Amino acid sequence: MDISPILKNYKKIVESIGKSSFTHVGDTIYIIVEPNKLRELAEILYWKMNCYHRTCVGVDERPLNGHFALYHIFGDDTNGLHIVVKVYIDPEDPVVPSITDIVPAADWCELEAYDLLGIKFSGRKLYRLVLPPTWPHGVYPLRKETPYNYRPSVKIISGEEIGESHDKAVVPVGPYHPALHEPEYFELYVEGERVVDVKYRGFHVHRGIEKLGESRTTYQQVNFLAERICGICGFEHSVCYALAVEKAAKIDVPERAQYIRSIVLEIERIHSHLLWIGVAAHVLGYDTGFMHIWRIRELVMYIAEKLTGSRKTYGINLIGGVRKDINEEKKKEVIEKLEIVEKDLKKLIDTMVSVPELKKRLTGTGILPKSEARKLSVVGPTARGSGLDRDIRRDLPYAAYSEISFKVPVYSEGDNLARFLVRVEEVFESISIVKQLLDQLPRGDIMAESIEIPERKMGVAAVEAPRGEDVHFIITGRGKPYRWKVRAPTYNNIPALKVMLRDQALADAPLTIASIDPCFSCTDRIVVIKDGRRYKLIPNKGGVVLYG
Repeated sequence: MDISPILKNYKKIVESIGKSSFTHVGDTIYIIVEPNKLRELAEILYWKMNCYHRTCVGVDERPLNGHFALYHIFGDDTNGLHIVVKVYIDPEDPVVPSITDIVPAADWCELEAYDLLGIKFSGRKLYRLVLPPTWPHGVYPLRKETPYNYRPSVKIISGEEIGESHDKAVVPVGPYHPALHEPEYFELYVEGERVVDVKYRGFHVHRGIEKLGESRTTYQQVNFLAERICGICGFEHSVCYALAVEKAAKIDVPERAQYIRSIVLEIERIHSHLLWIGVAAHVLGYDTGFMHIWRIRELVMYIAEKLTGSRKTYGINLIGGVRKDINEEKKKEVIEKLEIVEKDLKKLIDTMVSVPELKKRLTGTGILPKSEARKLSVVGPTARGSGLDRDIRRDLPYAAYSEISFKVPVYSEGDNLARFLVRVEEVFESISIVKQLLDQLPRGDIMAESIEIPERKMGVAAVEAPRGEDVHFIITGRGKPYRWKVRAPTYNNIPALKVMLRDQALADAPLTIASIDPCFSCTDRIVVIKDGRRYKLIPNKGGVVLYG
């Protein structure tokens, strides 16, 4: 597709804003805008140009140019473009206008930049999102002067118990989810058996991975760090990171390696979706379905081990290619196993969707209207279940996805059943994709001959993980990233639960929460619990005082 007219249109928009710059490299448009013009441009991109908001990134660029910087990353899925909007921020008074009233999807990433870099946003309420309340004020982890191994001290004393005022009954879910086995905390406010409001507290397991990637690991080592962001879809993160660096450094990856990446990505999608379908059956009380789904999934885990040497955390990805090849024997066995998976799954799904109790619990519950899904820039099956026809594999193809054909399942109902059916159909599509890729697997090398990564180059990559798009942003440094930003799909989908849970039956809340297939470790503050009471933590000169 000739995108010249599209680029001219964007350039015209930027010129009309004034005091802005416009450049275009590959599938990415870079715009630098004055802070007082940011909101105007954001409104044009998000609503008039129908772009989605992928994330925003705060960067300490004082060693480079004497400023802080904020990057808002938008996505024009229709035309296959990333749009990076940069604002320089005064280092002495780091304040930039908030865009959350225009772009609600930017809420969390603004708060994250406030937490981790001390960038303030005018026109909105600011509060801690990522850092625990124990963290001292004035210390910002992602500023370059803060060492990666900094640990604040905490002092605990007695005081008053505190709580949050609300005139409704409170039902807590967490901090350990009964089915998803990850730490998160939802407060459901109820009237009788109906949920009327919800509050979420997350980031219990924020591990500082971005800081580690910028501090004590080389470019190639970050591949393995990235794969540990998620225990289910870690390979997507590894590939996304590698793609961002390869784009920044203009590294040509051999075609065979691209195919192998796509094959392993789709195997990971199949096992992830089967895991979720089994968990959904368990949450619904249909443990027979749960056990049979996981029996079928075991064949997929065998395939993953056959191709990579590991059932999970494969460790085969590098900047420039992959570490393991696929021979003819493996190709034949993978196809044989996938045919068994396909046959058994079709039979089981036919049975599951015919169970009246399951269908009744799934239908009409956890509804996310298309308009709300669009407003919040939700991703993955959550988006496709609400009528948003978006899939990065098709819209901004990477690896070998431009070489094969597949259907993107989309449902308009926006309920738990729609999200269930999207994942079911995607499993069968992924099986087809793997067969196509294996059939077309080209000969050749699996690793680039030479890899040179120049400093101060920028790259943005998106990969369609099972839960939705991962986004990785990179600014290159000397021997390691200068700035590495990760945005997992759950980051965009959790805020939608406020809409999905409102006015729903309390009994359906666990299923609705599970319906976005949340990965809390991917996404991740902490609320301190002592003797069953909640406490407020206040910093003092020696660290933090806990009042309880």
